[in-house]
Amino acid sequence: MNSRPRSPAARPPEPGAAAGLRLQLGIAALAALAWSGAWAGSAKPAFAVEKAAAGVYVHYGQQEEMTPANAGDVANMGFVVGERCVAVIDTGGTRAVGRMLRAAIREVTPLPVCYVINTHVHPDHVFGNAAFLDDHPEYVGHAHLAEAMRRRGPTYLRAVLRDVGSPAEGTTLVLPTRSVADTMRLDLGGRVLDLRAWPTAHTDTDLTVFDEASGVLWLGDLLFVGHIPVVDGSLQGFIGVISELKSIPARQAIPGHGRTDGWLGALAAEAGYLERLRTDVRAALAAKKSLAEAVDSIGYDASEAWLLADRFHRRNVTAAYAELEWAQ
Repeated sequence: MNSRPRSPAARPPEPGAAAGLRLQLGIAALAALAWSGAWAGSAKPAFAVEKAAAGVYVHYGQQEEMTPANAGDVANMGFVVGERCVAVIDTGGTRAVGRMLRAAIREVTPLPVCYVINTHVHPDHVFGNAAFLDDHPEYVGHAHLAEAMRRRGPTYLRAVLRDVGSPAEGTTLVLPTRSVADTMRLDLGGRVLDLRAWPTAHTDTDLTVFDEASGVLWLGDLLFVGHIPVVDGSLQGFIGVISELKSIPARQAIPGHGRTDGWLGALAAEAGYLERLRTDVRAALAAKKSLAEAVDSIGYDASEAWLLADRFHRRNVTAAYAELEWAQ
């Protein structure tokens, strides 16, 4: 691509290939990190960005837990390019991953990053924020996000530094500077993003981003594909929000984890898991089972082959039991 400096007011360059073509930006992105030695002595992870629609770019994270090998690159993230500036949507689990995303943006456009939007509080979506500090963007999130990051952030940061090791060096907590209590519209220049804050569902900080121009809906972890859904807010709320999401007139959607060509079908699969979880936990409560008994006896549909089920399903049962016990 032509990398000559251009006026910030100029329309961002578009790759000549058709929408959906994978942009192999790994070499250029990783070059920005080579000097840091973040992966000294180990293989550097690949980093590719795909064009989902005109002006919309997505990086799909690994479907696994954070490790030194993936450097915390385990969630989906990306950016939307307007005529005036760029909005980043989620930033990855470490500053190093955020820097790879920033380098990928520079491969596509010289326009400034004016917004960094976090879809919720979890570390795999927010700890790349520090990579964009020199751009002086507005950091945008749910009205509850700042407090959630203050409360959970130190624990999350210790866990990331422990689990990822040297690739996580330099990772810090960067809080939102602008909050969304209900809805908000962000103008990137000839392109408007509709942001919506949701009631407690996956977490109490869930935010969606709808690009009106392309019809692409960024769902964050309100949609898991492949990866087992995770309940860290409210099971009842999660099921209710999924019903509302279906009414959004999106042409395609970007999940927080995994990928899909049919987002309504993926939402239905997620809802199926959550509704079965609710039914089974209610049955356990009606049978006077203890929490330990419920956790040991409530399984999941193995035919769906959810990734990381061994890591998160028992947690989901615990969260659902605690919520539904008080709702009886």
